[in-house]
Amino acid sequence: MDDKQSGGGGFFASIATSLSNLGIAMTKSVNGLVGYEGLEVINPEGGTEDGEAEALKGRWKQEERDGHWKIMQKYIGADITSMVTLPVLIFEPMTTLQKMAEVMEYSHLLDRANECEDPYIRMVYASSWAISVYYAFQRCWKPFNPILGETYEMISHGGVTFIAEQVSHHPPIGVAFAENEHFTYDMTSKLKTKFLGNSVDILPLGRTRLTLKKDGIVLDLVPPPSKANNLIFGRTWVDVAGEMIMTNMTTGDKVVLYFQPCGWFGSGRFEVDGYVYNAEEEPKILMTGKWNKSMSYQPCDMEGEPLPGTELKVVWRVTDPPENDKFQYTYFAHKLNSPESAPRKLLASDARLRPDRYALEKGDMSKAGAEKSSLEDRQRAEKKNREAKGQQFTPRWFELTEEIKTTPYGDLDVYQHNGKYRVHRAAVDSSDGIDEVDVRSIEFNPWQFGNVAAK
Repeated sequence: MDDKQSGGGGFFASIATSLSNLGIAMTKSVNGLVGYEGLEVINPEGGTEDGEAEALKGRWKQEERDGHWKIMQKYIGADITSMVTLPVLIFEPMTTLQKMAEVMEYSHLLDRANECEDPYIRMVYASSWAISVYYAFQRCWKPFNPILGETYEMISHGGVTFIAEQVSHHPPIGVAFAENEHFTYDMTSKLKTKFLGNSVDILPLGRTRLTLKKDGIVLDLVPPPSKANNLIFGRTWVDVAGEMIMTNMTTGDKVVLYFQPCGWFGSGRFEVDGYVYNAEEEPKILMTGKWNKSMSYQPCDMEGEPLPGTELKVVWRVTDPPENDKFQYTYFAHKLNSPESAPRKLLASDARLRPDRYALEKGDMSKAGAEKSSLEDRQRAEKKNREAKGQQFTPRWFELTEEIKTTPYGDLDVYQHNGKYRVHRAAVDSSDGIDEVDVRSIEFNPWQFGNVAAK
């Protein structure tokens, strides 16, 4: 279905939501593998006659797949966010903090939202920005878990300054702050997962706030859950299904968008539709599109039907990515690993400097695996040393607030930017005494209480 055919979209969204609530599987499933009874392999295209042949496709060699299954099956039903050591085979050369920065790729949409006089079109721009990051989330590679105290800095993109910090290891919590002349962005991210054998539910236990500087508008975002399918058996793919809600905390206006689940033979996959509502919950603008392609909008009447004499207008479209890229990176994603997006006097805790990430980027799987194990050992040693001395880790660039955010998946302690990074960056940028340093010559060092090597 293309954008124009989807119309107001409310009918399709209600059907998809109803089926999801009833627990009806709309995707082609393959069961009954010899020796793996009850394990589900889901083919998004459907139509597979030979279930076992489909299950044996994917990036794993048979001995690796079978061995990993023996390890993983005991975790079924558990949250595996940080409790399982995974092989570097399934990783991409990026950490979670860098992946958080990918939300800034289409930050110009927030600039437009800030400048917009129409309150409902403003919500169109802002919610389209929130959808744009899902193109990156469809990648089937896992980012590295950040080391406690790890950071990520980014400059030179639309005037945006971005800083993220890993403030907790168990449970893993990453915090980010970004700003330019148009907006400020802050996020506390604490993913919650549920391992289901050959898939994992990813529940967004987090808090995202935007402030549009022109009018002081504050926007709150509640994203939908997602699911990674065929982790071990079959070709891995990601589906997103459920509601995304963006609320204007200042006026009460709201956007409710429905991400449709993938159905039989891929029907409905990637489709998003919904409405911008005013504070009285009256529909004002319909929105429709695909989260991996584009979003469009059109004014509507009180019944949600397009107004006569109007037409769909594209508000966001994915930029063409490089062809045949191993990790399905966009040009912006590649830029996140590049020194060109790094500021002067890059923090030694920056994710770009991780030796395991860099080795994987260069294609050295063996070295990447060894460096990953070394970092994990050093993290455990640092924790042991810190606890023995009665020392407590304290984030450098963020601080814990008294706010507790209630989400559909649990409560969350909220962190906020403490303002110190602004001071640090201003001091560095105004100094003429800092020599230009090759970023690759800086040793990765996130350790707050000494760079402790494991014995």
